[in-house]
Amino acid sequence: MQEETIPGDVTALDTGPAYTGDPAVLDNKHVKKSYARWAPIYDLVFTLVLRPGRKAAAAAADRRGGHVLDVGVGTGLELPMFDRRTQLTGVDLSEPMLRRAQQRVSAKALGNVEGLVVMDAARLGFPDAHFDVVVAPYVLTVVPEPHASLDEFARVVKPGGEIILVNHVGSGQGPIAWIESALAKCSAELGWRPEFAWSVLGDWIDSTPSVRLVERRKLPPLGLFTLARIEKL
Repeated sequence: MQEETIPGDVTALDTGPAYTGDPAVLDNKHVKKSYARWAPIYDLVFTLVLRPGRKAAAAAADRRGGHVLDVGVGTGLELPMFDRRTQLTGVDLSEPMLRRAQQRVSAKALGNVEGLVVMDAARLGFPDAHFDVVVAPYVLTVVPEPHASLDEFARVVKPGGEIILVNHVGSGQGPIAWIESALAKCSAELGWRPEFAWSVLGDWIDSTPSVRLVERRKLPPLGLFTLARIEKL
């Protein structure tokens, strides 16, 4: 991948697939456009509702410690939640979001953050078995190719390490499912999939011999989000 340096300690990498033109289908062009719009207000809108999941993911990663890759780091809301002894590298597809993350790193003097890089979650530019933990809060509902991204998470984490995910899992039935179905038609504009079946993740785990699910639990608020810990064997 061609790499270039962008001012402000944020690095950019080639991010791949082209825009498809379908407003109901996510691709990288949709995601980048959506999160460029979200960047100025993201913290205001999402800080409180997503805080429990971010704290849970950071706490689980800290139990392992070492070098952690934070995929979809966004504006860096969870970066101050990690133990300062945990080394962090953050990647995200959105340069505007990463610039805000860099401001947070500087403002809070987060010396354990080793780098912030513009990167596609499905094409991580790191060697095999490079990280002790991969953390990806609220990412699988955003990426165009969840299984390709999961393959990359498993590739770059060390044997014995963990992949820690937090995501909304679709209700499948009832009023919330109806709302998810209606919002799904606007996925490209929203920048994420309101409908996301557990089977997307469960099927990948079942078909990947090198990993196993070690924890799955609901998180507040109202059990809307699920934390999954996956160990690389």
